[in-house]
Amino acid sequence: MNIVVATKLHFKYAQIICDTIADSAKVRGTGIAKRTPEYIRKKLENGNAVIALDGEKFAGFCYIEVWGHAKYVANSGLIVHPDYRGKGLAKSIKQKIFKFSQEKFPEAKIFGITTGLPVMKINYELGYKPVTFSELTDDPEFWKGCQTCKNFDVLTRTEQKMCLCTGMLYDPSTIAKKKKKLNGKAFKRLKSIKEQLFLKKKKVAKN
Repeated sequence: MNIVVATKLHFKYAQIICDTIADSAKVRGTGIAKRTPEYIRKKLENGNAVIALDGEKFAGFCYIEVWGHAKYVANSGLIVHPDYRGKGLAKSIKQKIFKFSQEKFPEAKIFGITTGLPVMKINYELGYKPVTFSELTDDPEFWKGCQTCKNFDVLTRTEQKMCLCTGMLYDPSTIAKKKKKLNGKAFKRLKSIKEQLFLKKKKVAKN
């Protein structure tokens, strides 16, 4: 299995990607924003997607959406072909697109909305935290993408404050602060150990 950054060379997979996403939504009975082959090809052309291939056979896909002048990015459209489900491929694709998003947009907050528990679990393992919709992008173009979802009326009635999806967010600035704090604690512990060793050596020298 090969998971790579998608390019124009993968245009031929645009239709099967859309069909697989649509079929999955029907089977699960969940709301999902529809994608067109033209939309998918645009993501491929911009280098904002990853694709999983088994030789020449399509296995999975996920793409990046950019919002609020690159202050926010979303990893969307995660899908695995039925022939390759139950093998951990979704997690591998998610890890690949997440790392790629960090490299391409290092200062952006990475977010997603989903009804799928497996995706929530993967997101949590990557460092995402559940958040209210108010903490996600306020870019109207993002929320327009929900119009084709069967649950869009719920989002409308709540004035975009909540829906059946769960919002999840990875904030690199928060992660950096936590690492700095942990590093500070580690430094203090190391300093304390060194001081204790120094006092022991001093005591031994006196004796």
